[in-house]
Amino acid sequence: MKKYICFDVGGTKVKYGLLLEDGSVLSKGDYNTSRINLELFLKDMIDTINMYTRNTIVSGIAISLPGFINPHTGYSELAGNIGALSNKNLKKLLEAKISLPIEIENDGNCAALAEKISGNAKNCTDFICITLGTGIGGGIFTNGKLLHGHSFRGGEFGFMVTRGKSRRFEVWHSNASTSALIHSYKKLKGLSETENIDGETVFLESNNNHSVKKLIEDWTKNLSYGIYNLTVALNPQKVLIGGGVANQQELLSMINHQLDLNPWWKVFKVPVELCKHQNDAGMIGALYHFLQKQTGPFK
Repeated sequence: MKKYICFDVGGTKVKYGLLLEDGSVLSKGDYNTSRINLELFLKDMIDTINMYTRNTIVSGIAISLPGFINPHTGYSELAGNIGALSNKNLKKLLEAKISLPIEIENDGNCAALAEKISGNAKNCTDFICITLGTGIGGGIFTNGKLLHGHSFRGGEFGFMVTRGKSRRFEVWHSNASTSALIHSYKKLKGLSETENIDGETVFLESNNNHSVKKLIEDWTKNLSYGIYNLTVALNPQKVLIGGGVANQQELLSMINHQLDLNPWWKVFKVPVELCKHQNDAGMIGALYHFLQKQTGPFK
């Protein structure tokens, strides 16, 4: 079975792995994302590719990338908060240095693809996949097809304005992403923004700290607003939640509790579930995108 190197580029970490064409993960790891320096970003990625190709026959490179990504050309009009890749074509930059086929797709779309083809949306024609991380991304399937939008901005849920009464237009990124939760936690605890904290730490402390528990309740309330709005707009069969923080067992029940407090939810209610592939969804979806580009749609 053929092997592929897959990357899931995030605002904090770049996850990478060696995958079989059926989506099985043979090995994986991560490194810090070089968000500003293009040369360093490319060096880290090429070093990882070389690490695998030294002793393994690889059939291609599949990349999941945040932002407005043209999946046909690989061009990034905006690459999330990875400034080094905005208005750049990572596919062409890598092809100049690597003699392997390369395909790139938006990270939220990759997660949705993974769930559609071998995850918790296999039997769905219409669903929403929401990914929580440094920002909030996602993918939309409607009538069995991935919705890219006119200029490849479909699924950019994080830019929804969710607090219109504030003095500025506060978007979902800034009040419901994992980084928003961590920012609120650091502010509560008087910690520096440079302190290394993850979502798991916040959830663990909430078990014994009422203030932290209240902070998470407010955060899940913000999450519920966006989930409700998307459900009302798109009428999916289900909503799937992914990203590293989704590994927290209590998250799903907290989100559903907040949704049930909304009196209109009973009118539009659909199942809200976790993604099957969790942290590997980006890599697996990037592989599926690669295979579709090279061999055609999955049957």
